[in-house]
Amino acid sequence: MLITKQSRCFIAIAALLGATAVMFGAYASHGLSTWASTAQVSQVQVAAQYQLFHAIALIVISLLSSMFTSRLLIISLYCFTLGTVCFSGSLYYLVFLGSKLLVLVTPLGGLLLILAWLFVAIAMLFTQRK
Repeated sequence: MLITKQSRCFIAIAALLGATAVMFGAYASHGLSTWASTAQVSQVQVAAQYQLFHAIALIVISLLSSMFTSRLLIISLYCFTLGTVCFSGSLYYLVFLGSKLLVLVTPLGGLLLILAWLFVAIAMLFTQRK
């Protein structure tokens, strides 16, 4: 299987998202509670979990997009990336900066993640292999 340049780029992004998810998750488990409330620790843990799950999904879908010719798979890669950054990033922003400025970005990120999964499902049902 030949992995395209675009897929390699998304795999690299996924690796960075995975690494930062582990860092945030570790900090939430070991250091955040010294200054943050239980609710804030929980928010960071949720953000890190979603980020890690979707980083893994991003890797898998990147590999699939090298095997299948589908515009929907490419769109899903962008939705996974932007959705993860919006969802998890806005939760990190809320906890670490104490600002609710981006509070409406969290549901937008969630919507993008839902759309990404739906695009993958549709692509797999209606796309032929390369």
